[in-house]
Amino acid sequence: MQTSDQMIFQSIKSGDENALEMLFKEYYQPLCRYANSYLGDPDDAEEVVQNCFIKLWEKRESILIQSSVKSYLYQIIRNACLNEIKHQKVKRNYGEMISQEGEQLGEASDQSTLKSELEEKIAIALQTLPQQCRLIFTMSRFEELKYKEIADQLNLSIKTVENQMGKALKLMRTQLQEYLPLIILILNISLEG
Repeated sequence: MQTSDQMIFQSIKSGDENALEMLFKEYYQPLCRYANSYLGDPDDAEEVVQNCFIKLWEKRESILIQSSVKSYLYQIIRNACLNEIKHQKVKRNYGEMISQEGEQLGEASDQSTLKSELEEKIAIALQTLPQQCRLIFTMSRFEELKYKEIADQLNLSIKTVENQMGKALKLMRTQLQEYLPLIILILNISLEG
């Protein structure tokens, strides 16, 4: 360690604020440039350097410098910059995670609302169908029965079931025409999810 470095640092260790100020004035600008080379933000760089000088002052009595004060300062700035980079990365990742969760909650809420609205419109449209037509449509679409099974249960011909389903689908399409884009959207969401 050079004699002037030793003397300055010994003065700092013994509580000499003037020695700290002298060290600060000599190294502040070069250390800020050095920190900025890591952080890419002059304000963050200055904050890191200032914090390092504060810590240097607070821990002055317990600090042991093996090399020069200059080398020591550059080393603590480097370490502080690397810690700041890690900290910013953690904050960024956390922010992205919170943002994604918020979007997912919003999407789930929107999807749930759209689905509820659509189910309500389907129920209303179903009520406009003639009774036999509604029964056949419900058995086919909601109970997932085949035309033959419906025909057997209702003692009808398969042709009658087919005709009634055609009539029901035509009426439902007319009733729900303005909701077709919504139906497609919900089907796509259901298939993706």
